[in-house]
Amino acid sequence: MSSDFEGFEQDFAVLTAEITSKIARVPRLPPDEKKQMVANVEKQLEEAKELLEQMDLEVREIPPQSRGMYSNRMRSYKQEMGKLETDFKRSRIAYSDEVRNELLGDDGNSSESQRAHLLDNTERLERSSRRLEAGYQIAVETEQIGQEMLENLSHDREKIQRARERLRETDANLGKSSRVLTGMLRRMKDLLLVQRCQHFLSLVRIYSSKLASSHQIPRFTFVQ
Repeated sequence: MSSDFEGFEQDFAVLTAEITSKIARVPRLPPDEKKQMVANVEKQLEEAKELLEQMDLEVREIPPQSRGMYSNRMRSYKQEMGKLETDFKRSRIAYSDEVRNELLGDDGNSSESQRAHLLDNTERLERSSRRLEAGYQIAVETEQIGQEMLENLSHDREKIQRARERLRETDANLGKSSRVLTGMLRRMKDLLLVQRCQHFLSLVRIYSSKLASSHQIPRFTFVQ
């Protein structure tokens, strides 16, 4: 799992380095090349977002005890992505002003106020985007905490089920032992009763013999 994440990290680092270089080159390019470069940067920004989504999915699959380090790295990458998008918006605004001046034949002085207004709107959008990103991050962290709690509850449930199974096995073994002991006690009682009867008959036989010998009466014979 971590090897996949690190592979996405390497791809993200290479891609963001290319995007940073291209954004810096946009203001210095001729109009035709600028248009092509802007389209290229837009495509690469989408690819970078897809990489971040893949990395986010990989982080969710990492065990909770190791997830904190990767979550911190993800926050750093998302902040880097936000900065790239901000730089690209500013570059596009400058590019749009330049194209409009070329089409209208303006010397650029009349567009200064419009440019300032656009930059102000861009900053507002950036602040809103950061608030949305912070809210999204809180939602992701809340989801991770909930997932960890569910995993802990699942582990506890498995422990309880195993304890119940052991208890059932113990009850079954105790039942078998109880039946064996009951049988042994019953046989011991029967044997003790037989022994007592034999002892009683022996005493009767001895007493009869002595009585017959002393009184000269016929001897009674007891069959056991």
